[in-house]
Amino acid sequence: MQSKHIVVHGRVQGVFFRASAEDAAGRLGVGGWVRNREDGTVEMVVEGEDEAVEQMVAWAREGSPQAWVSGVDVTDTEPQGHRTFEQT
Repeated sequence: MQSKHIVVHGRVQGVFFRASAEDAAGRLGVGGWVRNREDGTVEMVVEGEDEAVEQMVAWAREGSPQAWVSGVDVTDTEPQGHRTFEQT
């Protein structure tokens, strides 16, 4: 089990990024949350099995079909026990 804090830069707000992240997380079976930040980035915490979390990080580098991702910051975090994934 691992947990990652992800900040996605680029054109990532107003392009269904959060809803697409929620769908991807559901397919991968990871928990956590996603939200827009005031600076125009999108922030996520993703928890789950190692391979699923890494696949979610890879998804974040591409984003939703309408998004344009210019960069992704990823840091390891302590798991908090998130079992579901939601938009906040």
